[in-house]
Amino acid sequence: MITNSPARIVQNEVGSPEQKNLQIRPEEILKNIGPEMDLLEKFIIHDIDTDVELLNTVAHHILLAGGKRLRPALVLLASSLFESIGESSLRVAQVVEYLHTATLLHDDVVDGAETRRAQKAARQIWGNEASVLSGDYLLSKAFHMLTTLRNLELLQIMSRTTTLMAEGEILQLTREIGSEDEEVYLRIIYLKTACLFGSAAESGAVLAKAPPELSEALKRYGEALGMAFQIVDDALDYVESPKTGKNHGTDLMERKMTLPLIHLIHNCKADEKSFLLDLIKEKQIGSEQLKEVTQMILRYESIEYSLRRAGDYIASALQETEQLPQGPARDSLEKLARYVLSRSH
Repeated sequence: MITNSPARIVQNEVGSPEQKNLQIRPEEILKNIGPEMDLLEKFIIHDIDTDVELLNTVAHHILLAGGKRLRPALVLLASSLFESIGESSLRVAQVVEYLHTATLLHDDVVDGAETRRAQKAARQIWGNEASVLSGDYLLSKAFHMLTTLRNLELLQIMSRTTTLMAEGEILQLTREIGSEDEEVYLRIIYLKTACLFGSAAESGAVLAKAPPELSEALKRYGEALGMAFQIVDDALDYVESPKTGKNHGTDLMERKMTLPLIHLIHNCKADEKSFLLDLIKEKQIGSEQLKEVTQMILRYESIEYSLRRAGDYIASALQETEQLPQGPARDSLEKLARYVLSRSH
C-alpha cells in the first residue's frame, strides 16, 4: 500500500525545484493576492441567495466544502500581471468557480459518486435531481454574470469552454470500458479539466487588455497546468491519504481508465493484463482486488510514469511564463506550477 507523498518520487523531475518549495501551500503561493482571494470567497458564497431554499442549501454545501480555488486564482494572477485587480476580475474569477462547481455536481451524478471534498456528495443527501438542477443553476448564474460585464470576447471564451467540457464528459461516457489508449485519456482530461484552467488564465489577461500574444501564452500555461493537475490527481487516487478528499481507489471502483492504470496495462505481463481487463469489466471491484491492483501499479512504477508525464506539462507551463512581465504575479504562477506537481492532496 502506498502511504507516502508522490512528491518524493519527482522532487527533481521539473526544473529541479528546491526542496523548500515542495511542501508550500497554495495560500502561501497566492499571498500577494490574498485580500482579493478573501473578497472573492465572500462573493462566491454570498451571491447564492435565491428564494428557493433547497437551491441555496445544495450550492452552499459544495461551495463551502473548500477546494483550492486554483482556477479563479489564475484569473486574478493573470489580470494582476498587467493591472491592479478590479471588481471585473473578481467577477470573472467568480464565474470560473461557479462553472467548475456546476461540473462537479453533474460529474458526481454521472459517476454515482458518494463523496466530494471529504464529505458526502450532494447527490447522496438531496438526490440526483437536486444536484443536476443546482448545477444547471450555477451555469446559468455564471453566464448571467458574464453578460453584465458586456465583454463579448469573455463570453466567447467561456461559452467555448463549457462546450468543450460537455464534449469531454460525453467522450468519457462513451469510451469503451477497458480502453487503454493514452491519447484518448489525454484528450478527455484536456476537455474536462485543462481547457477551463486555460480559459481562466486567458480571461484574466483579456480583461486586463494584455497583448494578444501574452493572452495566448497564459492560455497555454493554464492548459498545461490543468493537464498536470489532473494527471497528478489521478495518480493520487492510488495513494492512500485522508488529505485527498476522496476515497482511495475511487477511479478504479468507477472503472475509469486513468494514466496509472493505462500504463500498467501496457507494461504488465499478458496474464496480468487479462486479469486487469476482466476486472475492469466487472460491476463491482472489492477491496482485495483494489489492493492487488495498487501493488501492481507500485511494481510497474506506473505512478512514477504518470508523474513524469505531469512533469512534462509543468515544464511546458514554466516555459510559457518566461515571456510574461516579471513580478510577484509571475513568481506566483511559477510556484503554482511546481506546487501542482509536488502536492500530496
